[in-house]
Amino acid sequence: MARHNGGRGWYGKVLGAALGVTLLGAGAAWGTAQAGTLGGSSPTVSAKPGSDVKRVEESIVHASDKGARGVNITIDDGPDPVWTPQVLDVLREYGVKATFCMVGTQAQAHPDLVKKVVAAGHRLCDHTVSHDTAMDKKSEAYQSQEILDAERMIIKASGGVRPMYYRAPGGAFTPYSRKLAASHGMRPLGWNVDTKDFEGPSADTMVATVEQELPNGPTVLFHDAGGDRAETVEALRRILPQLKEEGHTFGFPVR
Repeated sequence: MARHNGGRGWYGKVLGAALGVTLLGAGAAWGTAQAGTLGGSSPTVSAKPGSDVKRVEESIVHASDKGARGVNITIDDGPDPVWTPQVLDVLREYGVKATFCMVGTQAQAHPDLVKKVVAAGHRLCDHTVSHDTAMDKKSEAYQSQEILDAERMIIKASGGVRPMYYRAPGGAFTPYSRKLAASHGMRPLGWNVDTKDFEGPSADTMVATVEQELPNGPTVLFHDAGGDRAETVEALRRILPQLKEEGHTFGFPVR
């Protein structure tokens, strides 16, 4: 994903109030949940940060658990009340599971959608509180707050299901942020195919991008928030059956 808008972007509009609520509740326990609820084979971990969480690899993952012909569909920046339901409808229509990289403030604002994502068998990913694409230039304390507050927001919104991955906004990973996420059971998640739907290309362009860049690797990046995502929905509606016809299967990033 490109470092769109050079910083926090549209999330700054909702950050203040949401972050204040989060910080007040930062020490609260959210109970326990099974990360394996979504994938079947993933380890059981506690939803309370720091208690019985299984560390995962801190290297950035791209590979699919479906092997060489696998494709990982990843959806960033939501949930959004207009576009996330439409994305979910398309994924359901074609029997595809995806990984939703959620912004903490959006998850907090739309817990019903977070629960729908989980109920449909998709996986959750921590995409920070405020989507600051320059967070790799900030202090470790700031990075920690962005990642761990978003984790708590997502867990609470989901009803206790932990995010299984961490994706840095704009790819702004640091060794510290990767290590921190991994210690909380969240595998750092990269991408191989950037549809650049945040820039407003047509569905035709996005489909062509996926076809051209998929040989680079299996993880494909789309968005379900941050603007009009009608072309994204259309691109998904076209590319999913096309990839199936070409012999691809859809999976999750390896953990």
